[in-house]
Amino acid sequence: MGKHYPEQKIPTEKQQRTRLHQQVDARLLQDAEFAALHDQFRTKIALALEGIKQADKREVPFQIVLMDRWFLCQEMAEELAKLQKDWVSLLKKNRNLDVNSFTLRDAQGQKVVLAGPHLKVEELVPLIPRSAYTSVRIGERDYWYFALNLRVPGLGKVRLVISFANAELTGTYAVVISNRTDWTAKKILETYVQRWPIETFYQDSKGHLGLDEYRMRTATAIQKHWGLVFVAYSFLPLQCLAASPNKRKTRTHPIKTIGEACRQQGQALIEKLIVYAHELLQQGRSAPEVFAAIFAKQQEVPAM
Repeated sequence: MGKHYPEQKIPTEKQQRTRLHQQVDARLLQDAEFAALHDQFRTKIALALEGIKQADKREVPFQIVLMDRWFLCQEMAEELAKLQKDWVSLLKKNRNLDVNSFTLRDAQGQKVVLAGPHLKVEELVPLIPRSAYTSVRIGERDYWYFALNLRVPGLGKVRLVISFANAELTGTYAVVISNRTDWTAKKILETYVQRWPIETFYQDSKGHLGLDEYRMRTATAIQKHWGLVFVAYSFLPLQCLAASPNKRKTRTHPIKTIGEACRQQGQALIEKLIVYAHELLQQGRSAPEVFAAIFAKQQEVPAM
């Protein structure tokens, strides 16, 4: 028999990045230019916290903070508690729950014994009996939810709402939590769905308006690009609405999507370009002159 060698574990990508940083960061930070750039870097959590602090400092009228699961951490919860703000967030399904902070019962009403001290959300969901779910209508859709108050390490006492989009309780489910343990599940779900327009903004702005396709390197240039995208996105929804014949009753439902509006605007721009080129040719301008006039902006040499 050959020798038996212990199985070697392959480090994850995150572990590999951590080791690389440990090996090279100290040397890179000795470079003054790299160190200056490193000092400017801030994580998205730090940026979000700074935004909330600035909003509170400038007395922006808000009481509830809605956030994605990636922003939910102990530091965020502590800062919002300090500012006395309410919050609603999605929760990662691998997040630990304190099993000593709640009681779960099966379909017969008997207490379910949970191995502790912690249990992941994804491990809890299969233990919840179907009879424990309640239907609720949010907007124009029905959801089925299970809610209870418990403790999450690092977040303290929260209200947990597990929600399915069908009565069969199949497919994906959402896990929403809030520091407002006195709110109903309906109020928590109604509050969080107000964040959905943020997701549609990212989809439309990246898919149609080039939000993530800029090639500028300075912060000022990037801000200008983002500003143009925000302005365009502010006007496009107006084009998606139908003109109401009755001034007292305005139709609010869009008659086309943001994508359709963008394609129509692109077509209109091309039509104007063709007409402009045709008019120049009609005036006796040569083809090279027409092309030079059309692409004059791109041929400009930036000042040194």
